[in-house]
Amino acid sequence: MAALCQSSIAANKQQDSVYLFSYTTSSNLSRGGLHFAWSRDKQNWRSIGQEFGFLRCDYGNWGTQKKMFSPSLLLGPDDFWHCVWSVNETDKVFAHAASADLIDWGRQNFPKINSGDACLEPLLAYNKQTKLYSVFYHDSDNKYFVVTSADLKKFSPTKSIPASQYRDTRESVLVDGEQQTGQVKKVAWSVVEKLQHYYEAKQFKGTENKETIAKDAETYKTLKPLTATINLQPQNTKSISDMLIGIFFEDLNYAADGGLYAEMVQNRDFEYKPTDKLTLDKNWNPSYAWKLSGENASFTIDSIKPIHPNNPHYALLNTTAAGAALVNEGYDGFNIKKGDRYKLSLFAKLLKGAGDISVSLLSEKNEVLAQTDLSVSGSNWQNLKAVLVPSADNEHAVLQIKPKHPGSIAFDLVSLFPESTFKGRPNGLRADLAQTIADIHPRFMRFPGGCLAHGDGLANMYRWKNSIGPLESRLPQRNIWNYHQTVGLGYYEYFQFCEDIGAAPVPVIAAAVPCQNSAVGGAGQQGGLPMTEMGAYIQDILDLIEYANGPATSKWGKVRADEGHPQPFHLKYLGIGNEDLISDVFEERFTMIYNAIKKVHPEIEVIGTVGPAAEGTDYEQGWQLANKLKVPIVDEHYYQPPGWFINNQDFYDGYDRKASKVYLGEYAAHVPGRKSNVESALTEALYLTNLERNADVVKMASYAPLLAKENHTQWTPDLIYFNNREVKPTVNYYVQQLFGENSGNSYVPNSFEVSDNTDNVRKRIACSVVRDGASGDLIIKIINLLPISVKSAFNWNGLAIPKGKLTQTTLTGSPTSETARPAVKTVDDKAGNLDLPAYSLTVLRYQQL
Repeated sequence: MAALCQSSIAANKQQDSVYLFSYTTSSNLSRGGLHFAWSRDKQNWRSIGQEFGFLRCDYGNWGTQKKMFSPSLLLGPDDFWHCVWSVNETDKVFAHAASADLIDWGRQNFPKINSGDACLEPLLAYNKQTKLYSVFYHDSDNKYFVVTSADLKKFSPTKSIPASQYRDTRESVLVDGEQQTGQVKKVAWSVVEKLQHYYEAKQFKGTENKETIAKDAETYKTLKPLTATINLQPQNTKSISDMLIGIFFEDLNYAADGGLYAEMVQNRDFEYKPTDKLTLDKNWNPSYAWKLSGENASFTIDSIKPIHPNNPHYALLNTTAAGAALVNEGYDGFNIKKGDRYKLSLFAKLLKGAGDISVSLLSEKNEVLAQTDLSVSGSNWQNLKAVLVPSADNEHAVLQIKPKHPGSIAFDLVSLFPESTFKGRPNGLRADLAQTIADIHPRFMRFPGGCLAHGDGLANMYRWKNSIGPLESRLPQRNIWNYHQTVGLGYYEYFQFCEDIGAAPVPVIAAAVPCQNSAVGGAGQQGGLPMTEMGAYIQDILDLIEYANGPATSKWGKVRADEGHPQPFHLKYLGIGNEDLISDVFEERFTMIYNAIKKVHPEIEVIGTVGPAAEGTDYEQGWQLANKLKVPIVDEHYYQPPGWFINNQDFYDGYDRKASKVYLGEYAAHVPGRKSNVESALTEALYLTNLERNADVVKMASYAPLLAKENHTQWTPDLIYFNNREVKPTVNYYVQQLFGENSGNSYVPNSFEVSDNTDNVRKRIACSVVRDGASGDLIIKIINLLPISVKSAFNWNGLAIPKGKLTQTTLTGSPTSETARPAVKTVDDKAGNLDLPAYSLTVLRYQQL
C-alpha cells in the first residue's frame, strides 16, 4: 500500500489538480468519520488510508453515538473547508466543523433545527450574491427544509422548501472494491499530498505505539551485555514542582460507597432508583439489598412525611405477629471482626403497636454474632444509636432489624460503621484502604471525580452543597458510572481526608456543562446551563472557596465549623471542567467562571481542561483558550499503550515554560488485556522520569483510576483493587509509591552513555536525579526496560556524594508478573556502581547527614 501511494504521488508531482471524494461508511457502526479518496479521471479511485478518519463526530455519548452520516463538504470564501453532517436519524440537530487543510479541524458545533423530526442528508451551499451559507436537509417524512447563516454559527429560522430545491450533489463511486456515496471536489494535488503524508505519519506513530515487551525476545536477540555511564550535570540544577505525585479519586468501580467510605449498609436510605442503572436492572429499586425475613409481615417503601425532602423514601415494616425481620445484605456482606466495635445508627418512627426492636449481626447460618435492643417511641422521626461487638469473625454477615411485637414501624438511614475508621473520623473512611492511599505520599488529591463531577446531563452534575451537612439532608443521586451515590463521602469528608494525609485538596467543579459522554438529552455536552442560571452557579463556586477557606464567622465558613472543622482547609487549587468538548457553549461558560474566580479570589489557581487526549481538536482548542485567558494550569489526560510512553519521553521537552503549567490528571499504560503488570508499571516509571525532568512545567500528575472493588469494576486497569477483606495494591501502585515517597523539589540534569547507542536500546533506559529540599537527601531513579541487565556507573562531575546511609530499592520481575514487589537493602558502595536487573526500577536514596 505504501509503495503504491508513493508511486502515485510521484506520478502526480507535476499535476495541478485531481478529484477528491469525501464520504463515510457504515463500518464501526458509522463511527469511522470522514474518509477521502482521490482520482485523476473520476473513474479510478484510490482511498487515502482505507477508511482512515480525518474528522470524527463528537456528538453524544461514546456508547451509542459519535456517528457521522452523509457529510457535505464545501470550500468557503474564507478559504476554510466546511463540513456538515447528520449525527443520527432522530435528533433535531446537524453538525458543523471547519478546517484550513482537511487535517486540523476546529471545534464542532451542533446547531438545532426547529422544523422536521430529524436532520437527514444535509447539503451545504454558498450564495456569492447574498454571502450566505445554506444547509438543506430533509426529515424522515421526506419534507424538505433550509436554514441560512453568514458564519455557520448563528442560523436563520428553518424554512420549508419544495423537494426540487434540494439538489443532491452526492455521487456513487467505487472505492477499494466497494460502492460508496459522497461528494466529489476538484482540488490542487498538494491537498491530496498533504492528506497522504498526514496519514502515513499517523501510521508510523501507530506502529511505534504498538511496541510491546512481548516482542523483546526477537527485537533484542543479538543484544550484548551493556554498560551505562550516567553523567550528572549539577551546574544545571533547576527547581521543579514539589507537588508532582498525587492521586485522583473518582467514585468509579464502587470506590466510594462499598469502598473507601466505611458505611457497611447498602442502600441505607432506601433511595436506589431504577434510573441509577438506566432501568437495565429490574431489581435495582428503593428496596434493593433489603429483604423481608419471616412471615406475618410486609415490607414496603413509603414517602409520607419523610425524614427530609432530599431523602423522600423510607422502609415501612408491618407485622401482625412477632418473628419477622428486615435484613440488609451489605456490600457483598458485612465483613466483621471479633471484638471490634461497630457503631449503629438508624432513624425510626412508630406508627402502630409497640416499638421494641432488636438489631443483630447474623452469620450465614443465622447465628447471632452481635445484638442490641432499642425502643422506638412516638410518631416523629428519632435517631437511635448503639454499638455492636461481634463474638466471632465473619466475612458475609447480614444486618437484621426485628420488631419484638406486632405493629408498624418506619425506618430510614440505617447505618453501621466500624468504630476504627481512618484517623477515627466519624462518618469516616475504611482504615486499611485509606492507609494504602496515604502510603503513596500524595502531594494532592483531586476529587470527587472526572466524568462524575459534571455528570450525565445537566440535572446530574455533582453539586457540592448537596454533599455536606447531616447525612439525612444530603441529596443522593445517580452515579454516571451506572450505580448510586449516597454522597455520604462528601466534600467535608474529602477535605478532611486530604488534611489527614497531608495532600492539597483539588476539587473539580463542572464548567456548567455535563460530561461530553452524556447519554441524557441526546446532544451530550452541547446543552450548557442556561445563561439565566449562570449567576447562581458561579456563586455556588465562590461559596465553595469560602466554605474551604473562610473564617468560621463567614456564612460558609460557619457551615464548615459547625460540621467540626473551625480552621480553614487551605484550598489553593480548583479544577473547572473535565475532558470537556471545547465548544462555543463550553468556552462562554468557562470564561465566565474563570473571570469571576480571578476577580474575587485571585489567590486560587484554576485548573482548566484540554479534553480527553493528548492530541486532536479538544487538545488544541483547549490550549488556545488557556493561552487566551492565561489559565494558570491545564489538565491533560491520556491513556496509551506502552509503546506510546516509550516513544514519547520527550513529550514535554518542547512545552513553553511561560505558558500554563500542566496537571497530568489522568494517565495509565494499557497493555493488551488491560493487566496491571510489570510491563505497564515500568513503562509508567520510565515516563515518570520524563515528568520529573519536566517538572518545571508539569506541576502535578496522578494515575487513574485509583480504586476498584473486585467484581464491581466498570474500568480496568486500576491502581488498587480491594474486596471487603483485603486491599490488593498492584505493581503500578508500587511505582507510584516509590516516586511519591522519593520526590524532590530540585532536579539535577543528566545524560548517559550506553555501550550500545542504538535508539531502541537508549530509549529503554532512563534516569532521574532529584534532591529533597526538606531532608537534603539525593534521590536517583533508574529504569531498565531491557531484557538484559545493565552495569551502571556514575560520573558525579563535582557533585558531592552524600555521606549518610544509602538505601537501594528495586522493583523487578517478569514483564507479565502481577505480583512483583519492591525489595529494599542498604548499600555500602556509594559511588553508584551497580547492576540494573532486566525489567527493573531502581531507587537510590542518599541520606544527608
